[in-house]
Amino acid sequence: MGEFVRYEKNGKVGIITIDRQEALNSLNQQVLSELNEAIAVVEQDNDLAALIITGAGRAFVAGADVAAMSVMNLHEGRKFGQFGSAVFRRLEKLELPTIAAVNGFALGGGCELAMSCDMILASEKAQFGQPEVGLGIIPGFSGTQRLARRIGAARAKELIYTGKKIRAAEAAAIGLVNAVYPVEELMNAAMELAASIAKNAPIAVKYAKACIDRGLQMDIDDGIALENEMFAMCFATADQKEGMGAFVEKRAAVFTNK
Repeated sequence: MGEFVRYEKNGKVGIITIDRQEALNSLNQQVLSELNEAIAVVEQDNDLAALIITGAGRAFVAGADVAAMSVMNLHEGRKFGQFGSAVFRRLEKLELPTIAAVNGFALGGGCELAMSCDMILASEKAQFGQPEVGLGIIPGFSGTQRLARRIGAARAKELIYTGKKIRAAEAAAIGLVNAVYPVEELMNAAMELAASIAKNAPIAVKYAKACIDRGLQMDIDDGIALENEMFAMCFATADQKEGMGAFVEKRAAVFTNK
């Protein structure tokens, strides 16, 4: 895909790997641009059922590139924050399910990247945190917004105000992480999760994600109305006919994403 971001497919599962190991996969303008390009490829691939994002080496993403940020002025800082946030939002808005496989450090921008995915699986060596206040800044890639939405305002404030790092087990205990695995089992676990999603009707999964993500931004009545409409839309698909037909006929369904 680029110098620092690789993209590959394993069946119906896409895998994006950030590989800038000499800087613990830290995010600079080039890495963010290459990640953006990889997401654009994923957007155009209607055959994909799920996407995994991970990091090479000892880190998932250790943060944004502090050396690059250290010389930025107000205008440059604004542009960098806006671009990073836009890339992560593009990832978050993908129609297909996304899984962050966090193998090591997920700090600052790395934690923000993981939270832009639907689910987070972590290795036992993973660490999470938003340590930006110790550098004289605040989270700049939407961390103040996503962390509070994931784990609640009080816990998010504690992590952001103190800048402390937490290990995978604590991240799972507070609801930031879905599950924790030994390092050598992490990618297999992520692929198994992706495969368990891929066996279901792709349109139904896509609609379910839309209902959850959009509904969380609505009041309950509007969210229910959205679900009612997307539930009805399922009955206009071939996959609904196949899924229910297979159930009635006691056979395995073969979904065609139509």
